[in-house]
Amino acid sequence: MQLIACPHCGPREEVEFHYGGQAHVDYPAAPQELTDEQWARYVFFRDNPKGPFAERWNHSAGCRRWFNAVRDTASYRFLAVYQPGEARPVIPETRT
Repeated sequence: MQLIACPHCGPREEVEFHYGGQAHVDYPAAPQELTDEQWARYVFFRDNPKGPFAERWNHSAGCRRWFNAVRDTASYRFLAVYQPGEARPVIPETRT
């Protein structure tokens, strides 16, 4: 079992967490002005890279707080965790 480093509680087993999607996706400034296609792009279209990817996670079975993490999608390793509102840490690209 993999340990995820909750920035509030410390390392915990991955079963305590829930994935919350891609991090740093801004809510539209004027959602009522979006076309159906623009709204669908906001709701459903997300990046899907191979390698480091910024994500939102919730420690649902612990402190219940949200945090951001950079996870390598090829190896599933967590490379960094940080608070919402903070800039994404610079992670060098790695070959897997």
